[in-house]
Amino acid sequence: MLSALGYGALGMLGFAILLAVYTFTRNEPTAMPITGARGLKRQRALAAEGSFKTIEPLMRLVASWIAPMHMPKLRRRIDEQLIHAGDWLGLTADEFLALSMISAVGFMLVSLLLSDVLDMSPAFTVFFGGLGAMLPYMRVTGEIQDRFKSVNRGLPTAIDLASLCMGAGLDFPGALRQIVDKAAAKDDALTEELNRILQELELGRTRRQALENLAERVPTEAVRDFVGAVVQAEEKGNPLAEVLRIQARMLRMRRSVMAEEGAARAAVLMMAPLMLIFCAIILILLGPFIIQGMNSGF
Repeated sequence: MLSALGYGALGMLGFAILLAVYTFTRNEPTAMPITGARGLKRQRALAAEGSFKTIEPLMRLVASWIAPMHMPKLRRRIDEQLIHAGDWLGLTADEFLALSMISAVGFMLVSLLLSDVLDMSPAFTVFFGGLGAMLPYMRVTGEIQDRFKSVNRGLPTAIDLASLCMGAGLDFPGALRQIVDKAAAKDDALTEELNRILQELELGRTRRQALENLAERVPTEAVRDFVGAVVQAEEKGNPLAEVLRIQARMLRMRRSVMAEEGAARAAVLMMAPLMLIFCAIILILLGPFIIQGMNSGF
């Protein structure tokens, strides 16, 4: 009787799984972004050779399962992270969650295979699943840090070039256009952001709105100072070329101060490894004498 109940429970479980799979596969995949910066990044990601092109249809299918779920705060937070990462892979919030789920399931399957071969504990399956789910988040976090660092490094030079162009007779959009056209790397983070400012100005947005959107996409201290200086100069009627020249000088001074602070911190952080190395050298030098003394009975 118990075995019959067991087989019946397994049958019902299998039927429930098949029913869930059938229900999910009836959903249409979510539409792929095709317009704006997100659509452009999606086209670039699909054009590049890699694994993303292979899993992209499955990701959109899983995203259609997530779409009916009511998670406004989580979606808003993920969207903000993706925007800071430069619309990484052109993903939407639902697609990012779907990518995390696919990564988690993939890592769990790999861990199950390894657990049979290496005789590992089933707890490793849960660990690998969590690691797979966190992998896209860690990738986006790394993209954000690299993007912010790239913008902060290139901003003083770009501001200097803009002030020189405006001193030669160009207006602010014309100066930005010169920087974008003469840029060596078109896919550089700062070049992309300046080009996006120009696109927003062409669409009819004011200079203040375009610059404030830049500060939202790249919320670093250097960008906020630059945006605040330009907006304030526009409101008060100050000469923008001179304001930009002063702002570039201030940003360079700030970078110098941060470099000096980093060097000072590095000297302090190096103390612990140096002490460990010193102790290891002492043990290597005195080790034979200590062992010889212990063997001789002293």
